[in-house]
Amino acid sequence: MSGTRGSCTVFVNSFTDGLLDPSRPMLGPVRDGGTIVANTAPGCWGPMITPELKGGHEVTTPVAVEGAEPGDAIAIRIMDVMVTSLATASGNDATPDPSRFRGDPFVAKQCPSCGAYRPKTVLEGIGQGAVRCAECGAEISPFIISNGYTIVFDHERMLAVTLDKGGAERVAGDAARFSAKPDNSVQNPVLVFAPADLPGVATRMRPFMGQLGTTPSLPFPDSHNAGYFGAFLVGAPHEYAKTQEELDCRTDGHMDVNTVRAGAVLICPVKVPGGGVYMGDMHAFQGNGEIAGHTADVAGVVTLQVQVLKGVRIGGPVLLPLEEDLPYLAKPLSCHERHSLKRLSEDWGVGVEEDAPICFIGTGANMNDAISNGLERASDALDMSVLEVKNRVTVAGAIEIGRAPGVVMVTFRCPTAKLDRMGVLPLVRQQYGL
Repeated sequence: MSGTRGSCTVFVNSFTDGLLDPSRPMLGPVRDGGTIVANTAPGCWGPMITPELKGGHEVTTPVAVEGAEPGDAIAIRIMDVMVTSLATASGNDATPDPSRFRGDPFVAKQCPSCGAYRPKTVLEGIGQGAVRCAECGAEISPFIISNGYTIVFDHERMLAVTLDKGGAERVAGDAARFSAKPDNSVQNPVLVFAPADLPGVATRMRPFMGQLGTTPSLPFPDSHNAGYFGAFLVGAPHEYAKTQEELDCRTDGHMDVNTVRAGAVLICPVKVPGGGVYMGDMHAFQGNGEIAGHTADVAGVVTLQVQVLKGVRIGGPVLLPLEEDLPYLAKPLSCHERHSLKRLSEDWGVGVEEDAPICFIGTGANMNDAISNGLERASDALDMSVLEVKNRVTVAGAIEIGRAPGVVMVTFRCPTAKLDRMGVLPLVRQQYGL
């Protein structure tokens, strides 16, 4: 791709086989300031019940960004997230048959009957035994839904309701149409499972990207490009095992943070030439924490605008959420509040620093590790002690759960002088109208 002029827009309708591998060719390049438009496949459940995929998601083929080099960052402005699925199914997972995988049911699936490793599959009927080995016909899905739901969306993609058994089976019989799976996706639609344990539950839709980021510097199963899932790779009994040190090669694209939605800006580290922007695992909605382990995975169309930030070194993703998504204490101070503070500060002879919000994503094997990781990333990026970060988060921010058990958002109002030295102040000012 060397010497190739970047395109203004790159359209993506192809997918990985569940593996993010920096040695594989990227699409593009897209020029700095250009646009990526992608038709994304559902994440989690579909790939989980598709043994030929090497990860728990089926993300898009990465796109190189012109001029991006290791040690830079790429700012990704999420312009639009549009759900195209008509329905989906989800719920709690269980792995009742360990003979259907080698250590990790997301990565190393096998047939319990003929022993084929990551075989292709066929669908026979509906229900949780519908996924069959194409070589011998045995039931092969390593996962079942232990308690779950089938949910349909209104035409405006604003509201949704869960179905009873009859409705779930009706949808399962036409799973391809209801899932709107992209043409090049190989995953089995989870709708064929037809779960119906929670009929009549209504909810609102607010779609976001569960996977969005840049390519790691070592091959990672896509679902494991995160501190918490990545921990399962240490000493794993399959070909993508990692040492603890090699986990630092990840880029934490798998966040499941529900504020990574249209209007937000995500700043991602560049660890390979071109960066390799990829995405997937769109969710129709999700409460903080994704406590059930999974939520409503859908197909959709995503539009991104990318910008290379030269020399901006960050340990992991940095998020500029919509102002309405910021924690109360982290929201920018209003003109009225600053006017009142001016009088208060003058009474006490102290100046009020100029500040603005910023959010550092922290990940780890558990919540405590994720918090420590987020605090350390903020400390390193801002040249600020961890103790100071802790105080600022407590006084003018918050730590929130992104995904249990190991993704957090460390958000606080930060002195603009620090943001300027970090190299992100213009983006922050633009995002919050400061």
